[in-house]
Amino acid sequence: MSAFDHAVWWHVYPLTACGAPIREEHTSAPRLKRLEAWMDYVVELGCNGLLLGPIFASMSHGYDTVDYYRLDPRLGTDDEWDAFVDAAHSRGLRIMLDGVFNHVGAQHPLAAHPTEDNAGMVQESGWEGHEQLRELNHADPRVADMVVDIMYHWLGKGADAWRLDVAYAVPSEFWATVTERVRERFPNVAFLGEVLHGDFAAIGRAGHLDAVTAYELWKGTWSSIHDVNFWELAHALERHAEFSSTMTMQTFVGNHDVNRIASQVGDAGAVLAATVLFTVPGMPSVYYGDEQAFRGEKAEGFAADDPIRPPLPENPAELAELGWWLYHLYQELIALRRRNDWLTHALLEVRDKANESITYAVTTPEHECLVSLHAGDHHAATVTIDGYTEFEWRG
Repeated sequence: MSAFDHAVWWHVYPLTACGAPIREEHTSAPRLKRLEAWMDYVVELGCNGLLLGPIFASMSHGYDTVDYYRLDPRLGTDDEWDAFVDAAHSRGLRIMLDGVFNHVGAQHPLAAHPTEDNAGMVQESGWEGHEQLRELNHADPRVADMVVDIMYHWLGKGADAWRLDVAYAVPSEFWATVTERVRERFPNVAFLGEVLHGDFAAIGRAGHLDAVTAYELWKGTWSSIHDVNFWELAHALERHAEFSSTMTMQTFVGNHDVNRIASQVGDAGAVLAATVLFTVPGMPSVYYGDEQAFRGEKAEGFAADDPIRPPLPENPAELAELGWWLYHLYQELIALRRRNDWLTHALLEVRDKANESITYAVTTPEHECLVSLHAGDHHAATVTIDGYTEFEWRG
């Protein structure tokens, strides 16, 4: 049994959520403590895990690492990390770290100051045209040794699982080697791979991963709601069912790289998307603020991600009143999910579909959950689950 089997994650981007500067001059501060004020909010929502964006010392946005063994000083020191772990674990919240092991920042010592001992561990050219990033040489066994050691370090300091950034661009045999070595010392660790396209389940199995990201279902969900075309969702669900038969899929309707779901489909559409998220097979995650109908769309240039990675208030009491209706609906859906954790590995079958409606069944030999969605227009949504739980939104 994986740590992912009963997980519902609250996915947060710590640097910007805690108010850290990204492109400006960095200042050291105990900002990670801000997230402690949100932990009870997360538990009351129904989540039992925190999926953190990058926390390692980096050049700017976190995905340009300069020191894997140090908490980014913009978030604090080891003391802040230890307090964060204690606060999370005392509430029953697991912690998943974002393992940025495809590339390093150009100022990482391996790239900026190579020595005879580590020469060749990184590529000389920028990764995918990004001159501030240098791809690690995954064919070099020293890179696997390094990644294993980094994972040992943070698992020893309280982390429970790893999200593997850009997992699709790293050879599967590299992940297979690393994950099996880490499991020898930490048998309960779990690994989520970021995969954007292709045979998701096969990529996950080849890398010995526990789960992979369900990007096809994400796209099919928001696009079908936006276009009022549930034939597209039916196709995505059928593909998702195929992948889920051999691999746990991380389901989501938002993350740090995509437009906010409420911006894509409006409030009524957000109700439909949340229903899909919590009633299909897989491991759901909630991107911070989606449960409050936050808006945000990717922009252009160096600040393109700022609108979808906003700072959080000091505490939940400072949130605007406008989004709490959706928070309470999320609570109901997550509670349903937690009461029926068999959904994680269930079968899925589309029973009926039309442009504006769809019905699907999620089953095991002992259980069945029947879900019907209806979107008459962009300002109304009706959801029926098992014929008696019904949500309706008009605006």
